[in-house]
Amino acid sequence: MGTTTTTATGLDALPDRTTVLVVGGGPVGLVASLLLARQGIDHVIVERRDGAQSAPAAHVTNARTFEILRSAGADMDRVLAACQDPDEGAWVRWVTTLVGDELGKVPFELQHRIRELDVVTPTPLRNLSQHRLEPILRDHVDELVDGVEWSGATQDADGVTSTLYDAATGATTTITSGYVIAADGAGSRVRASLGIDMEGPDVLQNFVMIHATADLRHLVADRPATLYWTMDPDARGVLVAHDPGSTWVLMTDWDPETEGLESYSVERCEALFRAAAGTDDVDLEIRHIRPWQMTCQIAERYSDGRIFLVGDAAHRFPPTGGLGLNTGVADVHNLVWKLAATERGWAPAGLLDTYGTERRPVAEHNAAKSLDNALRMIEVFVACGLTGTPDESRAAFDAALSSEDGRAAIAAATEGQDEHFDMLGLQLGFAYPPAPGVVVDDGSEPVAVANPVREYAPSTRPGGRLPHAWVARDGQRVSTLDVVPPDRYVVVTGSPAWADAAESLAGGPVPVTVVRVGTDVLDTDGMWDAVSGIGAEGAVLVRPDQHVAWRSAAAVDHPVAVLAEVLAGLGGRA
Repeated sequence: MGTTTTTATGLDALPDRTTVLVVGGGPVGLVASLLLARQGIDHVIVERRDGAQSAPAAHVTNARTFEILRSAGADMDRVLAACQDPDEGAWVRWVTTLVGDELGKVPFELQHRIRELDVVTPTPLRNLSQHRLEPILRDHVDELVDGVEWSGATQDADGVTSTLYDAATGATTTITSGYVIAADGAGSRVRASLGIDMEGPDVLQNFVMIHATADLRHLVADRPATLYWTMDPDARGVLVAHDPGSTWVLMTDWDPETEGLESYSVERCEALFRAAAGTDDVDLEIRHIRPWQMTCQIAERYSDGRIFLVGDAAHRFPPTGGLGLNTGVADVHNLVWKLAATERGWAPAGLLDTYGTERRPVAEHNAAKSLDNALRMIEVFVACGLTGTPDESRAAFDAALSSEDGRAAIAAATEGQDEHFDMLGLQLGFAYPPAPGVVVDDGSEPVAVANPVREYAPSTRPGGRLPHAWVARDGQRVSTLDVVPPDRYVVVTGSPAWADAAESLAGGPVPVTVVRVGTDVLDTDGMWDAVSGIGAEGAVLVRPDQHVAWRSAAAVDHPVAVLAEVLAGLGGRA
């Protein structure tokens, strides 16, 4: 894996053949590359743009995504250094304008208590804008070719032949690959060429994104936040503080039926920005003006033969929840190890069918929650009286702010948005159902929590993410997630019988290794014992994507036979 950018451009940089062609060099495609490189799978990424994303886009990077980046070998010191300071991004606020009255606030994903999350994840959620993350990821890959568009493909039982187009020269070429990963975004050409329909509403609302370079830190120093909803009827919008000292985005409603995008001139966008700020004393430079549509759709299927959809090519969520990029990163984490296992012959081709059956329900759940968050936001607009004509909204808003009851109703409506910005359970607690070849049912029930969106209960129940616990390895403090190799199953156990059984099977058709608790790693704080639920006599078998495939909470009479049967089933040989 590269440590410096070696990005090429044009068709001449492409080989004739590769094992995996990744279409799309955004964050999801780049993470796919990191994971493929960790597996030793040769691949190429083609990206139609000439470089990294220049405008801010996604900005919420959740704990699970950071864990996956950590597993993929990303430079986490550099990644975390690019994040917004939690002290600056720990709140969401509703204001009249940026310098006007505050109407309400809620915490943003527990960033105000970020150190408390150390017990559930090594890398809590942070605000990390896509335009800052992407260049870091690009510096990790050697296989990226810019300025190349995918225009079509044919496939057979042996592979996929894709036609690629160089926009700069008009030239075309073909490349043959064993598989294609389509990470080419919401308007995916790959998905369209396969005739895969999207299910769900395609247009919920239209917006214009206005990206400006501006130092507004002096305006928000006393009330820092990541998001500021400006509710004054003459300045309505959402200000996103990607960096309070340099980088801001204003999202404003747009009705394409009544006004053309050309009406959003630089001068008009400057005026809109200053209105939302609530002062003309703002020095800013408009960098980008772009329309976008809020949608909520899932691809009817996630694959066609040897071609697989990931990220926005497979699902499009409302941004309310910040789940789009994060769900896409988990997509490729699920897919890549299965591609590698199939390519190396220790799993049958049918394992790849489980990619869609495992990931699509997660996307459906995340889409539903994102849509619920978006609809619930209407409660604030109703409380503010912003539901009529401009004149009616102005009068109702002023009336609401002039009365104690009106302000209390607005404050209550903003407090009702707290779940929208507190979804640790959804981000870490998703689990894959029992299914042949991927998850072995142990007959246990899921750990019950009062609110599964907000509350995360660590568990080694098969299907869920391996719980994080800090352990010592070679004198270093590491997470249990760090001991999971990317290219094989791992048995984590404190039992010599289970450990010996795993070692005796290490040379079998399904690659497996063992981590002995008490020898290879030390449970110095008792964290693993507290979350594992297997005691000293049990064992957990973990997949390369850090999800539990099987567990035994106790000793058995014939551990070698039991574990051999489990591995045979996971390898499709039972």
